[in-house]
Parts: sequence; C-alpha cells; structure tokens
Amino acid sequence: MIDVAWAQSAAGGGVQGNDPRAMLFNFLPLILVFVIFYFLILRPQTQKQKETAKMIENLKKGDRVVSSGGIYGEVVEVKPDTLILRVADNVKMEFAKNAVVGKVSKD
Repeated sequence: MIDVAWAQSAAGGGVQGNDPRAMLFNFLPLILVFVIFYFLILRPQTQKQKETAKMIENLKKGDRVVSSGGIYGEVVEVKPDTLILRVADNVKMEFAKNAVVGKVSKD
C-alpha cells in the first residue's frame, strides 16, 4: 500500500502539511516584508533622530538655526531644555530644544 503523505508530496512537488519547512515557507513573505520595512524605513529614521539629537546637544551661542515652525534665529543662550533665539533686532524668543530641526549656514 502506498503512503498517502508520500504520494501527495511526490505529486505536488512541494512541502505540505505540518512539516516545519511548510511553516517556514508560509511565514517567509511576512519575514521578508519586515526586513525590507526595517531597512527602508526604521533604520534611516533612527539614524536621522540620532544625528538631530547630536546636533541639538552641540548647539552653542552664535549658531544659526531653524525651528519646526520655520522661524530662523541665532542662538543667544542655551538652557538645559530650551534655547533663546534672536529672530530680529531686539526680538528674542524661547524655544524648546526639540523644536529645532536644523542648523543653517551664516550666509
């Protein structure tokens, strides 16, 4: 008598049933999507966050920066959680450090 599982495997040419290889092949597309998602989205985002945090940590008096609201200013004072920016003559504004999105050249 012919074994049914062997006959199905030979006829189908693939992996079927409760075989661990079948489970791996079923989850392989999901694993590949996660790996692609990680390398295209998550990893670059964390690198950018690290660069921004390093830039904010290294801000000093005289640096020209832009805020998340698009306001350009020169750093006048650095406090633990905030910055005081001069945005015009005799106009100073206090910003959270997290509101700074980048340094700007002094041109």
